Parts: sequence; C-alpha cells; structure tokens
Amino acid sequence: MGLTGTPFILLICLLALAALVGVVWVAPRAARRVPARVGLLLVPQVLLIAALLTVANAYFAFYGSWGDLLGMPGGSGGGGGTGDPTGHHGHLIRGAHGPAGQDPPLVPTHDAFIDGHRLPVKDGRLEAVTIHGGRSGISALAYVYLPPQYFRDKTRHFPVTLALTGYPGNAENLITRLQLPQTAAREIAARRLKPMIFVMMRPMVTPPRDTECTDVPKGPLAETFFARDLPAAIQSAYRTVPGPAGWSAMGDSTGGYCALKLAMRHSDRFAAAISMSGYYKALRDITTGDLYGGSPAYRNENDLAWRLQHRPAPPIDVLVTTSKVGEKDYAATRRFIALVHAPMQVSSITLPTGGHHFSVWRRELTPALRWLNGRLGV
Repeated sequence: MGLTGTPFILLICLLALAALVGVVWVAPRAARRVPARVGLLLVPQVLLIAALLTVANAYFAFYGSWGDLLGMPGGSGGGGGTGDPTGHHGHLIRGAHGPAGQDPPLVPTHDAFIDGHRLPVKDGRLEAVTIHGGRSGISALAYVYLPPQYFRDKTRHFPVTLALTGYPGNAENLITRLQLPQTAAREIAARRLKPMIFVMMRPMVTPPRDTECTDVPKGPLAETFFARDLPAAIQSAYRTVPGPAGWSAMGDSTGGYCALKLAMRHSDRFAAAISMSGYYKALRDITTGDLYGGSPAYRNENDLAWRLQHRPAPPIDVLVTTSKVGEKDYAATRRFIALVHAPMQVSSITLPTGGHHFSVWRRELTPALRWLNGRLGV
C-alpha cells in the first residue's frame, strides 16, 4: 500500500475517526481504570497526528514511498555511494536493462505519467530517466522536459536548466506543485522563453540524508553528481548547447541554495542561477549530520556570503526571490544582494507578503523564466 496512495490515506483517517468514536463509547466504562484511561488518551492522539502527517505528506509529496521515508535502497530518489575509482563519466539509462553489471533503469523512457496525466504533445515531452554517476557513484531519478522544438529540428542544440525542489520533497513537486514544464511550455509558445531542456530533480540523492548538494568527506559526493556526472549524462543523451553558456540551475528552498552554490562554485559549468526562497549556508541538524568533516574552512567554502567576501566573484548572473513578510530569508537575501560585485550580477524579486510554499513560487516562476531567457546561449 503506497505511502501517498488514496487507500492508505483513507485507512489512516478511518482509524483515527474510529479511535475518536471509541473514546466516546468506552470512556464512561473505563473511568476508574488508569491504564485504560491512558490508552484512551494516547491512541486517538497518535492516530490523529498520523492522519494529519499522512495528508500533509501526500499534498506536499515530501516522501513518495516507504523506501524514501525509511531510507531504504530503491526509494524514488535513487541511491549511491562515495565514489567510483574508475573515474568514468555519468551515463543515463533509458528503456531496457543495460549491459551486465550496469544498474537497470528505474523508469521507462516513454512520456512520464504525472498524477495520471501526460504532458500534451503540443507542449513537448516529459521523460523519466535514471542518471548513474560514474564519478560520484550516485544513481538518481530525474524528469526531463523536452520542448516541442526539440523534435521539429533534429539538428538544433538546446540550453539546459537543472531544476531542484526542496528537501525532502520529490521531483514530481516541480511538475504538480510548481508547474514548471507547463509554465515553460506556455512561455516558449508565446516566444517569451527560448526553447530549452529542463532536468527536474530533488536534491536528496542519497535518502534520507540531506547533503545540501555537498561532497561530504567520507560520505556522498552530491556536488560531484550535480556538477559533473549529471551534465555529462544529459549531454550524452540529448542535443545540448556546450559550455557554461548552455547551462543554468534553479530551485526552491534547499534547491535554491543548491542552485546558487552550484553556479558560484562551478561557473565553468553554469552561467546563471535562480534561487526562490533559498538560503545561503547550510545549518547542521539531524537530517544533515556533519557535512564538512569537522573542517571550518570547508564549511566556509560552502557559505555563499562568505565566498563573496573572501573569494573572487564568479562571472555568473543570479536571480534571488524573497518576501518582506512571511519569509525568514528576507534579511539574509538583502545582505547577499549587497555583497554581490562584478563580474557577478544579481537581480531580485521581492514580494510584499508571501511565504515558504509553492503558491508563492508559482507567482515568481513566470518572471523568473523570462529573466532567464536572455542569459543562456542558443
């Protein structure tokens, strides 16, 4: 029974309702029995909390499967190790099983079903693929949006934008909640956005750990996966514009931090980045563990404000978004903007009121894509 499926959600909600009814029915008979009274208090509360968490998880798609929730191999986010000594480039698996010794694909290459629907043919194509990283040893699911122009002109090459959602969300959020490919298709059709490829993922590539797109000492090489393996895999499978002028990164929340960090630390790969409600340094908590091997110097290198003060500014364009009311990152965003200097360029979208959720990011998406239009090569 799927974690986000309707049968499971109904089951948990019915159990919670039955527990509440049971309390009303049994309470008068158990008034003098202390263990029974404790059980009557605890069981309905636990089931009610479980029902609320289940509904919230289904809406926001934090965890797409039991494997994701428990950090088991084969979860929808993929898996991985700490590196591949062979140093092979990343590769992308489509369709049938690969050669002996290669990981099989997790999703077939036909148009991806999202919430039971395919993207209309006139708007392009969605493919679900598994990217295997030769350098990082990480394998992860991605959704690839191909504009309709990709199929009309077989000689044309297209820029690529890596889009990352927040932690611990699923890549599907970028399609069902943010509506990125749908919005991009409309903007491309109206000629307000040049045709481009979007690679949509979540930043959690070694669930359940939140790596913050970092190469963790003696741990997952998430930054290597996103900055090296993924571009190599996409370039080998699709017609893409070569060089940094053909690549950008974007994301919301954790994905926004990752997008900025990837562009700032890898300007040889990414020419632009969009951060929607992103932050500027990763905090240590139970989901991250020690990301930097106890090294203050390595921690600083991943602090984006610190980099602007102590490292040469990279030759990239970035867009950051925030809200004056309802968003915790407003002060940090203003400070980041003030620190940016040439050759780096920064633009911003600041809403008067907002919050940290997809309804706000959808409002920002269209102007963000139009901003991106002039910053990638043809």
